[in-house]
Amino acid sequence: MKTQLQLEIKSPCKENFNLFKKTDKGGFCNSCQKEVIDFSKMTSAQIINYFKMKSTKNTCGKFTQKQIHLFKPRKRINILTGIAFSMISFLSVGNIHAQKNNQQKQIKKLNNIILKGTVSDINDFLPGVSVMLEGSNIGTETNFDGEFTFPKKLQKGDVIVFSYLGYVTKKVKVISNNNSSKVFMNIKFAEDNYVLMGAVDVRNVYKSQKKS
Repeated sequence: MKTQLQLEIKSPCKENFNLFKKTDKGGFCNSCQKEVIDFSKMTSAQIINYFKMKSTKNTCGKFTQKQIHLFKPRKRINILTGIAFSMISFLSVGNIHAQKNNQQKQIKKLNNIILKGTVSDINDFLPGVSVMLEGSNIGTETNFDGEFTFPKKLQKGDVIVFSYLGYVTKKVKVISNNNSSKVFMNIKFAEDNYVLMGAVDVRNVYKSQKKS
């Protein structure tokens, strides 16, 4: 049985947690007159159990950026559009294949690049990193192991935008070494002590019927 949980902090608090009066579970915020739970040192299982056992109303919490991404609501990314583009590209190549000389075949190869990769910081691989083609709504996210496969074949020179809460957005140009049709990117974000604090919007605290 796999437990599902979605967390979001829509209005981050700007108070300094380090100045709060310490409590057993975190700190007391004088501005809000409530306890702020320190989830930043909890495991994923502990966070899930907390929201299963406790009332989720009016909970304020402190999280690391990685925790927020683990539990954030997933946005729909236009993967189908990327697949459609890939199919159109494939059909177009098929129609003109017989008419191309060796030089044109090489250009075609560079316009059908398969992109895969990983994203990490200095400590671990990062799940939920947004991986988008610049200037479009085509993209994907890294899985729980920080891996991704881009849903659309790319061209040499395309720019991929990597964004993750708490880190500086990275833009990386697709470069095909040795004119290869497959490119692997190993993206590393600089260490960041960023934390997010505020009222927690909790959704979908339930157990699925699927066995893990």
